Amino acid sequence: MYQFLVSFTVQPEHRDDFVRAAHRTARDSLANEPGSHRFEVIADEENPDVFYLNEVYADVEAFNAHATGPYFGAFFAEAGAYAEGPTWLMRGNLVGDKAAA
Repeated sequence: MYQFLVSFTVQPEHRDDFVRAAHRTARDSLANEPGSHRFEVIADEENPDVFYLNEVYADVEAFNAHATGPYFGAFFAEAGAYAEGPTWLMRGNLVGDKAAA
């Protein structure tokens, strides 16, 4: 399993827009990309302008397919207007995962 955590800093007046765009991307990716396993939108507990995306894919190839797909592109086309990021906080393969071997 290939996993990562990224952060975005969002303009305050666009927080709801960011959450909607991220949830739409999550829904569409999980429904239509076989290698997508988890896509969570997390609000920072101290800074209301910071959000995290915690994503899990079958392997790095599945993530690369997501990154070149339509949902990823649509998300960045919208969110790029009001959010800074992503800042990569963590990425890698689950230790002991056969797919990473």
